[in-house]
Amino acid sequence: MQSSGPLSLSRRDALRLIFTASALAASLDITAFGVEGGLGADPDLLKKEIPWPRTFSAAEKKAAAALADLLIPADEHGPAASAVGVVDFLDEWISAPYDTQERDAKVIRAGLAWLDAESTKRFAKPFADAAVAEQTALVDDVLKEGTEARKKAYSFWRLFRDRAAGGYYSTPEGWRALGYTGNAPLSEFPGATPEALKHVGLA
Repeated sequence: MQSSGPLSLSRRDALRLIFTASALAASLDITAFGVEGGLGADPDLLKKEIPWPRTFSAAEKKAAAALADLLIPADEHGPAASAVGVVDFLDEWISAPYDTQERDAKVIRAGLAWLDAESTKRFAKPFADAAVAEQTALVDDVLKEGTEARKKAYSFWRLFRDRAAGGYYSTPEGWRALGYTGNAPLSEFPGATPEALKHVGLA
């Protein structure tokens, strides 16, 4: 059967083109495109593998853990931030080779260095080794208006707070702290009330 129109093909011609294209594809050496043994398998999304190295130093991890725990301490709602992997989350985040993460890395790493330097100047010890009251006093000062250094410290604090909280509240412990139970099955499902059925004319 021949269809009409300037771009139409007969069924025979269409099938011929399909078979020709299939034969051509089968004859291609796909290893020439850098793919060994085929087009590759689907990614395994259950593997928690990070393809880039972590860049936090030991001192940065220690300061980040102290600051994260000051932000989200252990209480009746859940464990402290460092206990649920927030520092690992931050380390993975600032180590990622993407524009946003690279910008964040500069701010966060400079901020952690500033915290340690300021704590050493005030209390003769790094931030993580200071007492909680001393850590709190230092952070409280950051939240006040002040010098250009304080403004940079405040920008760091806001970014760190947002990233740490994002990491915490994406964990099961963080969900529970928010009261989020997820898509949990109900023990029973009674259905619509008689009043509701009457309202929609199904009583």
